[in-house]
Amino acid sequence: QVQLVESGGGLVQAGASLRLSCAASGRTFSNNPMGWFRQAPGKEREFVGCISGIVRGTLYADSVKGRFTISRDNAKNTLYLQMNSLKPDDTAVYYCAARTQSRAISTIAGGYDYWGQGTQVTVSS
Repeated sequence: QVQLVESGGGLVQAGASLRLSCAASGRTFSNNPMGWFRQAPGKEREFVGCISGIVRGTLYADSVKGRFTISRDNAKNTLYLQMNSLKPDDTAVYYCAARTQSRAISTIAGGYDYWGQGTQVTVSS
């Protein structure tokens, strides 16, 4: 059974940093794009960033560019999201996702095939 499990969320003050992890099990995704999305209360799920498989090229939403960094450790089958200079607007449930339908990166939630259960990030002002 394929599982993606996020961890590392929490409550922090504005300006702080957090690192989210997403551990995959049941299969490897080393050749597959993976991404992070988030969903705030009353809002649709939105793209945060993604990373390709072998080449590890990255793409970010404008709202997080320069503050968030995605990385992956294929040997550990784990995806990371380093979040710096957090703002209250970053408050949301953060989800990791893996894309197996194509090796091209995608900013669309429907382009991903496997999802984690989410981890809450709350940033206070």
